[in-house]
Amino acid sequence: MTDKEILELYKAGEREKAFGEIVESYSERLYWHVRRFLCSHEDTDDLLQEIFIKIWSSLSSFRGDSSLYTWIYRIATNESLNFLQKQKIRAALRFESMSSKLEEKIDEDNGVDGNEAQKALMKAVQRLPAKQRTVFIMRWFDDLSYEDISEILGTSVGALKASYHFASEKIKTELEKYLK
Repeated sequence: MTDKEILELYKAGEREKAFGEIVESYSERLYWHVRRFLCSHEDTDDLLQEIFIKIWSSLSSFRGDSSLYTWIYRIATNESLNFLQKQKIRAALRFESMSSKLEEKIDEDNGVDGNEAQKALMKAVQRLPAKQRTVFIMRWFDDLSYEDISEILGTSVGALKASYHFASEKIKTELEKYLK
């Protein structure tokens, strides 16, 4: 079912059915989107439930200024970043490094497909500054256009391209170290 059909279903009063279609259409994509930020299956599952609750409770206020797709991704991205910010504060209170904790989760997670090179890539992504990491995940892994990312993050396409370029260069440098 297309986003347009889902919205028409919602407007026709079939809200539960429309929401069910959103969950069916977006569960897997959002799972992997959020997972790339959090690096943990358990954290991702928990946060994904909260994201869908937020989508459900906010759907009545969706104005259609953006596409349903970018609106949903904006919610998922913001919730992921908020979760990480809370984790960062907790880690700081325990005198721990948040990036180190995320790297540990990458090593411990049996659900990460791939080899050591993929783990090295994920660790390099976690070492990026937050904005560069967000743009890199959305562009590289989610294959979103700069225009969609701009709509989701409320940032200009030019700034996103610059962030992505810097992120790519940092990751390239990190992976070159890994390959030596």
